[in-house]
Amino acid sequence: MHQPPRRDRRPARRARPEPIRRQASRLTVMGADVVVVGYFSAKEKDFVTLMNSAATGLAVRGARVVGQIVQRRGVSDGGVQKMALPFSSRTLLSHGKVLEVAEACERADADAAVFVAALSGRQQRALTALLGCPAVSLPEILAAG
Repeated sequence: MHQPPRRDRRPARRARPEPIRRQASRLTVMGADVVVVGYFSAKEKDFVTLMNSAATGLAVRGARVVGQIVQRRGVSDGGVQKMALPFSSRTLLSHGKVLEVAEACERADADAAVFVAALSGRQQRALTALLGCPAVSLPEILAAG
């Protein structure tokens, strides 16, 4: 027996998922213990000043900086050619440095890890899962107020 053709052969539309809210909006830095993490190439000679200004900016907003960790790229001879690239597109840092940051966050019982560099949503999710505390970027915190 012949079936009548369906009127609409288009697939059903799916409802759009809720947009993911950024970590910075959920994190209140007032009274939070934070670890500041910086990623700098060897070309950046003044990274200490950048780390200190990031710590000062967070302290002005009421955060307590309980640790600072720096990842340098291109300091060794082998890294010079890849100096502008992150160690990992997923985490920005090398695997060992991620473990070091996680250990520092756990030891200091930090509420968040604040990265001086801007993080993508994928990097924030991966780092939050690996560190055990929210990973946020400093530009988002400064933009939030």
